[in-house]
Amino acid sequence: MSIGRVQAALSVVLDARVAVKPAAASVKNTGTDVSLVTLAERTVSIAWLPVGWPKQVREILARAVVPDLVAAPEMSAGARRTAADAGLGWFDETGAADFTLGPTILVRRDGTPPLRLNTNLGWRPATTAVCEALLTGSGATVGAVQKKTGLAMSTVATALKFLEAQKLLHSGADRGPRSARTITDWSALLEAYAAAAARLRSPQSIRVGTLWRDPIAGVIDTGRLWTAAGVRWSTTSALTADVLAPLLTQVSPMEIYLEARTLAQLRDAALKVNLTEASGGRLLLRPFPSPAGAALSSEIRPGFWAVPWPRAFADLRDGGVRGEEAADHLREVCESD
Repeated sequence: MSIGRVQAALSVVLDARVAVKPAAASVKNTGTDVSLVTLAERTVSIAWLPVGWPKQVREILARAVVPDLVAAPEMSAGARRTAADAGLGWFDETGAADFTLGPTILVRRDGTPPLRLNTNLGWRPATTAVCEALLTGSGATVGAVQKKTGLAMSTVATALKFLEAQKLLHSGADRGPRSARTITDWSALLEAYAAAAARLRSPQSIRVGTLWRDPIAGVIDTGRLWTAAGVRWSTTSALTADVLAPLLTQVSPMEIYLEARTLAQLRDAALKVNLTEASGGRLLLRPFPSPAGAALSSEIRPGFWAVPWPRAFADLRDGGVRGEEAADHLREVCESD
């Protein structure tokens, strides 16, 4: 991690009169860069988190030597709470911060959320679909990914080239038998994908009321009606996690993706299964988030369809602190499998 990025983020949250200078060369500590800066006449160690998730904060706290502060592109709500519970100060590139250094510096700022991800850079819905295929076992070749996603070969080739340019994939050679790509760092790919998936997901959705006592059984019964009507569907977030990695706590709302492009089509799909739109409804219906959403879904229990677990993981992370906890649990269970 460049110490310049740490300095820039720290300078945003501090008074302009407080000088931030490199104290020494950055040092490596258990895989994460720790930068040393001089701040208010004291040396401060700062660990950089690749994204700003609770799991990354817990990994820092598990070290033999815990740094003074942690920093990230954007600290999630769960990461902030994890750091606060441990008394660990933090700041991020949105301008948010919460830390105390000695008797003279106390900083608490909310920050400004980043702008929507620029899809012209290559992070597009089809790119996230390619990532989902890779993260669930597909080989990093155009043929393998195309077979799993159903996307056009040119679309897959463009996405793989972009991911390689982002250093998330690696190719041994331009051509020949050694040219097949491989994932450079599986965790880095998941982190980059999840951040992009959250920002690219369409805001279009409707809420509907349900009287399900057992959500899993309710989904299966309703899903049969959708299937009979020719509507492809798939669960995500807490519904998917409840089957793959159940927790005692519930995360709301329940979410289902449908093969629909507009709000009118979502409403029509709801009417097909006798679901009524309600502002406070427990069930959220959304269009599939990528052109391969339905193709990548699978029947994880008889009659129960779900998105790939990385998509459920990314969607859960939008559910606040409890959603992040459920997402981390889902990741741990699926990675161990």
